[in-house]
Amino acid sequence: MRFDARRLAVLGFVALCILALAPAAMAEMPRPWEMGFQAAASPVMERLTSLHNLVLVIVTVITLFVAGLLVYVMFRFNSKRNPVASRTSHNTVIEVLWTVIPVLILVVIAIPSFRLVYFEDRTNTPDMTIKVTGHQWYWEYDYGDAAKVDFNSRIVADEDLKPGQLRLLDVDNQLVVPAGKNIRILTTSADVIHSFFIPSLGVQRYAIPGRTIETWFRVDKPGTYYGECNQICGTNHSFMPISVKAVSEQEFQAWIVEAKTKFADAAPVNVAPATAPVQLAAISH
Repeated sequence: MRFDARRLAVLGFVALCILALAPAAMAEMPRPWEMGFQAAASPVMERLTSLHNLVLVIVTVITLFVAGLLVYVMFRFNSKRNPVASRTSHNTVIEVLWTVIPVLILVVIAIPSFRLVYFEDRTNTPDMTIKVTGHQWYWEYDYGDAAKVDFNSRIVADEDLKPGQLRLLDVDNQLVVPAGKNIRILTTSADVIHSFFIPSLGVQRYAIPGRTIETWFRVDKPGTYYGECNQICGTNHSFMPISVKAVSEQEFQAWIVEAKTKFADAAPVNVAPATAPVQLAAISH
């Protein structure tokens, strides 16, 4: 078959376009050969992606500048062009520039970085609070006294997977939250250090025994979003996934009523009447 450079170039361009556009449809889970972040599904992840893109541009410009400078020096000041080496040892202007410019670059990066750190740390207006406890090797979710729902979430074993379920990502009991609400997360651990990590929501907090660490997220739209423990926590560290299901307010209230019955034996509490809707603002207290 005759080599067609033009056709190969066109196919390569189409493949690059597909890769560039692919993340827009990959908001929920990791994909084979995925490049870059999962598409943002929360305000925190949107800001994380924005900061990443800013730093990437800055690093690219610096890399190209240094590479170009090296090539220029190699050709302009090689031994053939300069048989007698220069004895210049100081240049005040250059020394000031290579000190001031990096400082300014770091300031440009630091300002949005600090803003993001404080933004993702906590929310002052939580609609509900969920306590997340890491165990070897599963998660426990406690919706507080107002909801009276407390349950464990374990990985679905390979032999128990149903059609459509994802290996190493799906769980028996999902963390269900209302979409569009500020969810305060309090992480802790019952044994060793774990890490509560959901890429598309921009959430990562350590779960440390004896400590309670706060973070938050808001899921912009209904859907299922996957994460995992990314702190090496023992033999089954790789079998500790997180599955967050964001639903509408009405669906969440219906799930709360069902969950109170479903998990009553696992976490016995004084259950409120099943017909009483859960007030999201009250869950945070």
